[in-house]
Amino acid sequence: MIIDSFNRVHDYLRISLTDNCNMRCFYCMPEEDYDFTPASRLMQADEIATLAGIFAANGVRKIRLTGGEPLVRKDVAKIILSLSRLPVELTMTTNGVRLHEFADVLEEAGVRSLNISLDTLQAERFMLITRRDHFHQVKSNIDLLISKGIHVKVNVVVMKGLNDTEINNFVAWTKHTPVHVRFIEFMPFSGNRWTSNKVMSLQEILQGISTEYDYLPLKGGAHDTAKGFIVPGHAGTFSVISTMTAPFCDTCNRMRLTADGKMKNCLFSNGETDLLTALRNGEDVLPLIQQSILSKAKALGGQFSGKLEEVEAAAIKNRSMITIGG
Repeated sequence: MIIDSFNRVHDYLRISLTDNCNMRCFYCMPEEDYDFTPASRLMQADEIATLAGIFAANGVRKIRLTGGEPLVRKDVAKIILSLSRLPVELTMTTNGVRLHEFADVLEEAGVRSLNISLDTLQAERFMLITRRDHFHQVKSNIDLLISKGIHVKVNVVVMKGLNDTEINNFVAWTKHTPVHVRFIEFMPFSGNRWTSNKVMSLQEILQGISTEYDYLPLKGGAHDTAKGFIVPGHAGTFSVISTMTAPFCDTCNRMRLTADGKMKNCLFSNGETDLLTALRNGEDVLPLIQQSILSKAKALGGQFSGKLEEVEAAAIKNRSMITIGG
């Protein structure tokens, strides 16, 4: 097992396949002329399989593929099918644009749950947020996956003055559709112009929902990042990921591998460990993995507290969201 100094067992690995994306969401990739990582510096398909195998052999039981947008990578089908042979639960976070092209591959790989990013239910606002006209394709692909019996979690980054008025529209969506909507507090990353007054907190989100709906809490799992709820009689559910106002670091079991093969022991860690170079040099990467986890901070990468008003975004040392992989 991979255990940190706070006795937290890490059995969940997120692997970014690319920092490329077919959208341009400002909170993730703020600049249109963003310089993507050259292909030679990215992990190759066989290297991803090798590193994932090492993690799986040391207790990892869940792997999530992320990006950028993982489905823009040309060899993504090969990677998905390769990782599906490991004794892990395989899943993915995607913007949903190309899902119709890979639905059969996901079924073959045994993927039973997907996270899809969708910050608005309005086509015009979707264009404003993503700078791309893909709303109807994404919505259609969500319906496609649900029809195939795949559990869909919809990730909604909520920001005051942008999409906070749509929260109850998303809850209304769960009435007849078995979708799980996850409202995510806006988090600070390099270049995303984060300010605390844009954050819609857990308490504010729930207060807004309570003006129209009565809801009940759902029983959570040991490592849940989201606090779940259901409106009685609804086919779907909703939850809130409260990273900024009610962190859940005490039970963290997650590790991250960036597309260029750097290991991050926390989403907000200011340090990273180069596994890819070590692998290419024929070195044993397991000690590097173990040392990275042993150096993990107790909470939030050791860079800020859970007090929203004390967060200084400019002082946080980290990558942009798209180069981390979420």
